[in-house]
Amino acid sequence: MGHFWCLINEPQGQPLRRWINEVPHDGLIRYLDFFNRERIAVVGPRALAEILVHKAYDFTKPAQFVRALENILGNGLFLAEGDVHKRQRKNVLPAFSYRNIKAFYPSFWSKSQELVHCLADHVTMAGDGYIDVDDWVSRAAFDIIGLATFGHDLETITRPDALFAKTYRKMLSPNRWSLLLGFLVMFLPAWFWWLIPILHTSEITRASNTIKRICRQMIHMQKTQLQAAARSVPRTPAHRDILSVAIASGAFSDEELVNQLMTFLAAGHESTTAAMDWSVYELCRDPSAQRRIREEVRSHVPAHHFSRHHHHDAARFHAACIDRCTYLQAFCAEILRLYPPIALTMRVAARDTSVAGTFVPKGTTVVLAPWAVNTSRETWGDDALLFRPERWLSSTTPLPAGISHPDNPPPPLAKKSPDGEKLDRSKGLEKTPYALLTFLHGPRSCIGQSFARAELACLVAAWVCAFETEFSAAAGGAGAADTEGYVAGVRVVTGVSAKPGGLKVKIRNIVGE
Repeated sequence: MGHFWCLINEPQGQPLRRWINEVPHDGLIRYLDFFNRERIAVVGPRALAEILVHKAYDFTKPAQFVRALENILGNGLFLAEGDVHKRQRKNVLPAFSYRNIKAFYPSFWSKSQELVHCLADHVTMAGDGYIDVDDWVSRAAFDIIGLATFGHDLETITRPDALFAKTYRKMLSPNRWSLLLGFLVMFLPAWFWWLIPILHTSEITRASNTIKRICRQMIHMQKTQLQAAARSVPRTPAHRDILSVAIASGAFSDEELVNQLMTFLAAGHESTTAAMDWSVYELCRDPSAQRRIREEVRSHVPAHHFSRHHHHDAARFHAACIDRCTYLQAFCAEILRLYPPIALTMRVAARDTSVAGTFVPKGTTVVLAPWAVNTSRETWGDDALLFRPERWLSSTTPLPAGISHPDNPPPPLAKKSPDGEKLDRSKGLEKTPYALLTFLHGPRSCIGQSFARAELACLVAAWVCAFETEFSAAAGGAGAADTEGYVAGVRVVTGVSAKPGGLKVKIRNIVGE
């Protein structure tokens, strides 16, 4: 059975997080999973550069991996390979340009404010202040990604039982049997999938079909609006959401558009929800971080932008209000380092090749583990496993908190925070850009990384300025030692993304204080 029981009993990526710091290696770690099948974890900078950049298309996603995810993600940009991937990426890239990301900030902030105001009303009526973080954050993530993907407000924050959100939750929270089979298919041969017809008729498939039907309706609506805008005099400014950009390119059939929508909806929702869940968790662990972020944000964001009626002039919200908050940016950068939403992913060698001087035969499965690489003591130092936003701050070097890549270089961030600090690359990134694997690198890097960073910063800023947050008595875990299934003292749940399971907190409304 190799290391299978270790892999199945611990959170996804956690064994590799331990091995990268305990097992001597030259950038590759060999281990065995079910039926003693060999896996090669790629953890060294040189090896990662080859896999992700220089030989990116020599490695493809495993067939069983694709089959396990295509109902949720659609066969879009995330799962596409080779020339198909290159074409798709090229034609949706304009939606993630520097200018377009800045244009999304008002929507990020407006929805973040809607979230905290609805939460404030909820705890006032409930009277106790206790909330399920994932439920509320998930609603905001749905609304934001809906606006960004097809320019439509799903209104999930105020209507959590609306068809779209209810169906999506069902697709992302399948029954235990489907989860188990979905996990096993990651390790078993591709032919195993075809022996389990229940997966094809499960709740996941039915929910996926409903989401696809809604996506087709959105495509028809968007095409009609774009045609009307093109005929208008003076011409109405074109939308710049992902769907309108993809339609304008003329490179996608309607079914391909459905797949792209499925990809961005799932990836955008899950990554944001996971990152925000971890953000609230760390805010609870360190009340001083809450105070510091609150003071910084309030010093840069005008008071009227916190108003319940702000949505009437949301378009006037400037990205610089958030970008200038350097401690906030450092906090979010550290969240994305220590708790990457995707713990690990896999590739299969499509041909005989080599990695870091080691021969890799065709068919070999290699593992890319952000959960491990992001916490390597070799690159990040002895405190690699600690949550420490200060690692991103320096008094001398004004560098952005993030990794640039050829398609989407990040803009310069703030010059100085209120206490005179400047945003810097952490020590790990000074050694190598491959110290941070959250968004991968190269031609298959995450196209939406700047979007994700900006969205998370707006959500954290709005939350901290509205509430004081602490663990509920039932949550526990603050500072507890790691045990099986736990990381940083909290149970980690890994599905599409890695989240703190069952996170319950108590919030106190501090608006006006």
